[in-house]
Amino acid sequence: MDISVVIPLLNEEDSLTELHDWIAKVMQSNRYSYEILFIDDGSTDTSWEVIENLSQKNPNVKGIKFQKNYGKSQALNAGFKEVKGNVIITMDADLQDSPDEIPELYNLIVKDGYDLISGWKKKRYDSKIRKNIPSKLFNAAARKTSGLKLHDFNCGLKAYKKDVVKAVDVNGEMHRYIPVLAKNAGFNKIGEKVVEHQARKYGVTKFGMDRFINGFLDLITIWFLSKFGKRPMHLFGLLGTLMLFIGFCFAFYLGIDKLFFNPTGRLITDRPQFYLALVTMIIGTQFFLAGFLGEIILRTKTDTKRYTISNQINL
Repeated sequence: MDISVVIPLLNEEDSLTELHDWIAKVMQSNRYSYEILFIDDGSTDTSWEVIENLSQKNPNVKGIKFQKNYGKSQALNAGFKEVKGNVIITMDADLQDSPDEIPELYNLIVKDGYDLISGWKKKRYDSKIRKNIPSKLFNAAARKTSGLKLHDFNCGLKAYKKDVVKAVDVNGEMHRYIPVLAKNAGFNKIGEKVVEHQARKYGVTKFGMDRFINGFLDLITIWFLSKFGKRPMHLFGLLGTLMLFIGFCFAFYLGIDKLFFNPTGRLITDRPQFYLALVTMIIGTQFFLAGFLGEIILRTKTDTKRYTISNQINL
């Protein structure tokens, strides 16, 4: 199979039929063998019924329905496990991503040998205050932290070599950082393509300002995991050693000063340096314990179920 199109969605009943028809037209005109995999992330409208109707008309349509809303990352994770195509295209269900981009994205993977191509919505139709400005700040921080020179990490329109989606584990809210996850997994040929961004035609956006706060927190998480995820003791042990060293220096200074220079002076416990020594040594010990616990968890962790699927179509 040439292409798998993975579409996570939440309450997009109005746009699904039009999006399906548009994708099918592009696939047929380019003679691609394909599948369209819709992942219903706990919709409360008639989105699943629409998907069922589309699957009856087009056997290439497949679907996964979550028991409740688990988030975009879990939806993509479920979709990536099921895809069969050599090239995987992800896009949003709100018609803001154009299926007409698919042939160029496909060629960049197949002919130019890229592992991953990330879309760049250079011209956006979103609110500047609500999305554009926060997105620029978020992407600048992501570039600085990850070392990937991408303009739009959070663009839903991306193309992947099949090996990439089978290798990365998208969890939590890490869908924003799939290029970083791919890089950490050893896929280094990552590119970018300017894509068309269309104004929302139906419904309202499902994302608020809180996603940017969560995005920055996730950025810190993925930086830590990429640097120290396999060796947490290297970070916490270093910090613990530093704090213990500072504490012992204060304690050594107080001991020498009391024994040789000020034996009849005030008590050690009356001096602020004593409390600095005590606090830094306690913090250092806690860092060491955090490192040990991290190593133990890393070696004993087991995979846990992150979502529940209530229904499937053609899978």
